[in-house]
Amino acid sequence: MPFQILHNDITNMETDAIVNAANSNLIAGGGVCGAIFSKAGKDELQKECNLLSPCPVGHAVITKGYNLKSKYIIHAVGPVYKDGNSGEETYLKSAYKNSLKLAKDYNLKSIAFPLISAGIYGYPKKEALNIAVTTIKEFLQDNDMDIYLVVFNREVVCLSEKLYHNIKHYIDDFYEDENYFPRNINLLEMEEIIEEKSFDKKSLERILDNMDETFSQMLLRLIEEKGKTDVEIYKKANMDRKLFSKIRSNKDYNPKKTTALSLAIALELSLDETNDLLSRAGYSLSHSHKFDLIIEYFIKNKNYDIFTINEALFAFEQPLLAI
Repeated sequence: MPFQILHNDITNMETDAIVNAANSNLIAGGGVCGAIFSKAGKDELQKECNLLSPCPVGHAVITKGYNLKSKYIIHAVGPVYKDGNSGEETYLKSAYKNSLKLAKDYNLKSIAFPLISAGIYGYPKKEALNIAVTTIKEFLQDNDMDIYLVVFNREVVCLSEKLYHNIKHYIDDFYEDENYFPRNINLLEMEEIIEEKSFDKKSLERILDNMDETFSQMLLRLIEEKGKTDVEIYKKANMDRKLFSKIRSNKDYNPKKTTALSLAIALELSLDETNDLLSRAGYSLSHSHKFDLIIEYFIKNKNYDIFTINEALFAFEQPLLAI
């Protein structure tokens, strides 16, 4: 999954690099910065940082990771928030862009960001999150990299009050608290035949010979019918190219439910079309699962932005799409 929001401690990430929300002097500070210096080994890291300082606001530099699990630390200097009219947005975008450029220049495959400037620098968390997601999303349009936005508190990911309450009301209206077991229609047909007293080998062969399209076959047909390219779909699905290649090359590939839904979102399928595609992998949407209801809410409202959907899933403590 190219982009994912995680609830974690960034110093525990095993990505090629983690990003430090640094100050211009690259001196160990508080918050995320202090935690990174402490875990990496403050003295050695500070020596290297001293050789690279000062670093202007909006820029980034790279050092070794020392005692961290990550090989590198990218030190990005975000802006101190004043009034929102002093170039803060431009500086914050630049901090993300320059960090990603460094990661690309060093041929890194994965990177983990904190929410830059949203701590003691005072940037409003909702706006800081929107800038982070938008900038990362733009980068991934032309680049392949696993990017994580690591937040220590879930409250950092705050949906708009209207969206949060609309989803909550939708869940309250339709949630059914009951056990649910997704079944495949073909499997149900096979079970009926097995229960018949007249069951024989030819009956089973008849069912297998008349099976519908597989998930992969239907997916590829839909991509062609909608005039899309493979790249457009797996990028919009926030999906790794290698995973999509596996699905394309194996007509019997059976994806995870989150993967199947990501592709349905990327194709902008209706609710009926989504359930049809899901059924090819043995799944369906159920009103006894909050995860399913959130997905259903976005499909019914024709909101197919997977990043917004994942933010909502994260806020409601549900699994994310495409994992």
